[in-house]
Amino acid sequence: MQKLAVLLSGSGRTLDNFHDRISAGSLKAEIQVVISNASDALGLEKARKYGYPSFHAVGNVAVNEILDRYDVNLITLAGYLKLYSPPALLKRNVLNIHPSLIPAFCGDGFYGHHVHEAVKKRGCKISGCTVHFANERYDEGPIVVQKCVALRDSDTPDDIADKVFSLECEAFPEAINLVDEKGVDSFWNS
Repeated sequence: MQKLAVLLSGSGRTLDNFHDRISAGSLKAEIQVVISNASDALGLEKARKYGYPSFHAVGNVAVNEILDRYDVNLITLAGYLKLYSPPALLKRNVLNIHPSLIPAFCGDGFYGHHVHEAVKKRGCKISGCTVHFANERYDEGPIVVQKCVALRDSDTPDDIADKVFSLECEAFPEAINLVDEKGVDSFWNS
């Protein structure tokens, strides 16, 4: 079972998904702590409602000081909009979700709605999401799970965002369960 830290910056929709799937028994994880770089993040309010320890912290040092107080073996970036540097012991244990099929539409500046607008502008016929391990560069760590969805020419960036988020709700828990089954090292060593 994975012991999760959930780092977020916004609404906490991914936290909702994790909580629901843990409660249903389909996600082999426990949430130990929730941290946000935004003091007014709705995700912090949701974490408190669910009973998870929750904190506002700005910067890697502050985040890592909080993590040091909890028994965590997997850090999940659930809409965390900062480049994160984990403590040395968890350097390879940071899992991120990105709203495109990496290597397309990724890297510095490609997050959230910026991705969906770029996908629409390019005229892509598919989009999707990628769950990958994070390293010191945006969106370059080993890929764990990818899922794709067909797009229509009439889809707006909002339509694309909705379709991709539905995939994210499946992909992130699937990736956490795969990490639980195979171990972190199997992804870094392949």
